[in-house]
Amino acid sequence: MRYEIIGPMAERFDEVLTGAALDFLVALDSEFAARRVALLDTRRARRDRYATGQLPDFLPETAAVRDDPTWQVAAPAPGLEDRRVEITGPPDRKMTINALNSGAKVWLADFEDATAPTWQNVIGGQLNLIDALDRRIDFTDARGKRYALGDDLATIVVRPRGWHLVEKGIVVDGRPISASLVDFGLYLFHCARRQLDAGKGPYFYLPKLESHREARLWNDIFVFAQRYLGLPQGTIRATTLIETITAAFEMEEILYELREHSAGLNAGRWDYIFSIIKNFGQWPDFVLPDRAEVTMTVPFMRAYTELLVRTCHRRGAHAIGGMAAFVPARDPQVNEMALSKVRADKQREAGDGFDGSWVAHPGLVATCREVFDGVLGERPNQLDRRRDEVTVTAAELLSVDKTPGQVTEAGVRANVAVALRYIDAWLGGAGAVALWNLMEDAATAEIARCQLWQWLHHGTPLAGGGSVTEELVRSMLAEELATVTEGRADAERERAEQAARIVEETALGENLPAFFTTSAYARHLGPARALALAAG
Repeated sequence: MRYEIIGPMAERFDEVLTGAALDFLVALDSEFAARRVALLDTRRARRDRYATGQLPDFLPETAAVRDDPTWQVAAPAPGLEDRRVEITGPPDRKMTINALNSGAKVWLADFEDATAPTWQNVIGGQLNLIDALDRRIDFTDARGKRYALGDDLATIVVRPRGWHLVEKGIVVDGRPISASLVDFGLYLFHCARRQLDAGKGPYFYLPKLESHREARLWNDIFVFAQRYLGLPQGTIRATTLIETITAAFEMEEILYELREHSAGLNAGRWDYIFSIIKNFGQWPDFVLPDRAEVTMTVPFMRAYTELLVRTCHRRGAHAIGGMAAFVPARDPQVNEMALSKVRADKQREAGDGFDGSWVAHPGLVATCREVFDGVLGERPNQLDRRRDEVTVTAAELLSVDKTPGQVTEAGVRANVAVALRYIDAWLGGAGAVALWNLMEDAATAEIARCQLWQWLHHGTPLAGGGSVTEELVRSMLAEELATVTEGRADAERERAEQAARIVEETALGENLPAFFTTSAYARHLGPARALALAAG
């Protein structure tokens, strides 16, 4: 036997971790693990080139793909024709029910940025999806309120973890298996037939791709997996998140590589900003202001979204807009102000030609739907709006220096507070965390800690005088840690202190780590830790 289950076998986990399912994971690993590692090496080499001053550009070697006007992606699959509102969230039991009942057309069941990858969350999430498709899922909270599925349910689209992550709970030939293959493989193995029987299919979101070669890898995996499981080719459909600056230069090529399996592109705004800082943060022309100032209307973000819609509609693919992260509050005035901003954001997207957009909370579904209903009417999408008038240059995609705004002490404090609290919650098993009426996930925490590093690296001036210094950030971190740990039990205090150390390591060091999640998972969130969390 080539595989070993390291994670603890909790109740019903044997329904997911069957011998046949694990054999499928081993087959995927045997076929594709080496290519995954090679592509990760390519990522590192590219980032090293950017550190020397090289900048990305549209690829000359793929110009023929971009210039060929004839090719198109596959027609929308059943359940994906109309995507005017998509809700995102982790596949825990309560969220599964609420998201499917929310009135959204699509639920992005997120094993990535909205899920802390404890063993319980990873395997429990798969169980929840199986139970939802079998309509045997329910949930009763601590107050006795019962949640159950209604009749009109959203289409499930699963987002597996990114290529950079591994799953320590399952090892093949003595090494951890790719987390992407675990999340994809278990869902496809158990749910593809269930979805087809329901008149839909196994659909996915592909996160953090950095090139069309990574899209080619996914496409080859789809072809192999469909053949292995006896599914017709093209059954799998995948929407690719354009959430890295390198992928923005290869949108057409990504659609081309996935064309028989493609369901479009999504503007992953938070990870996109994170990618800009991660790749070019050492250069003064790429210093960004406070996170709140980096809106979708600043020049470099505007160029990115305009190009995305044009690219998708030229190829018959859906263009899906970015996240509205507001969490409704008890204060009506707060809600009114926030919902007006959400409405304006969705009006911009619908007016630009997007076919739908994301929300993070069921309370935003009606607002998003109202906006897109006003533009779409009875039409399922606006693929006929080609946006041929749009032209975007490499310089416009990289025009970060044209971003207005300042770095303020309040902005520094906000990044320290969000990074600390989110990582603390992530270590505790929560991947989507409501902080100050915003739903924060791993992507926004990455922005927070990367901005701290960038501002420290450049000694960025503060509005009102002074500059961002290590002393300032450390003092803020100490103050926020004291607030977070006040009144906590010893174990929870220790977890917050671990989170503070991760912030120090990933934001205050000489070099900027690519992800906080990789080191934090390796050190703090293995299967043994997951068992402790599940027991606690």
